Amino acid sequence: MMETQDIFERLRNGETINSDDDQAYKMREASFVTKGLLLKMNNSSNPSQIRAILSEITATEIHESVTVFTPLHINYGKHTKIGKNVFINFDCVFLDLGGITIEDNVLIAPKVSLLTESHPLNPKERQSLIPKPIHIKKNAWIGANATILQGVTIGENAVVAAGSVVSNNVSDNVVVGGIPAKIIKEI
Repeated sequence: MMETQDIFERLRNGETINSDDDQAYKMREASFVTKGLLLKMNNSSNPSQIRAILSEITATEIHESVTVFTPLHINYGKHTKIGKNVFINFDCVFLDLGGITIEDNVLIAPKVSLLTESHPLNPKERQSLIPKPIHIKKNAWIGANATILQGVTIGENAVVAAGSVVSNNVSDNVVVGGIPAKIIKEI
């Protein structure tokens, strides 16, 4: 008999998780553990303490060059990877069950949402979870209140204009904006 993979491995591998999955409860349990850590992190004004707690949430070492202005909201955390010299401003939301990679020198403005999770359109299957990763490459700048949807890669040096909704990959060295985001100009 084949052993079932852990639900978090299955999510990282992009597997749709049905609402009646035997391990689905583990997602909520893990989210509440993360929520406890977020309460501590979001009530701290000490940059070193914020990085230390974020390291615990992500199960990675957050480099001393990373700055996070709290509050930051994450539903899981262990599928988020953050590079060096990254700046994350106030009130961002990371739904990371599908995986979030933020490379070096990325700027993330206030109220940015990185959403790696979605649900099927069919109402009978709507409670299922569809995970797809988000990848933000080096030197990208995500403007205030932008939303990056699942499965999107933001190219190197790209800029996402404030208020945009990004549903498709963004090339290197371009500015995108609007709903849905489209190329405005090249850099």
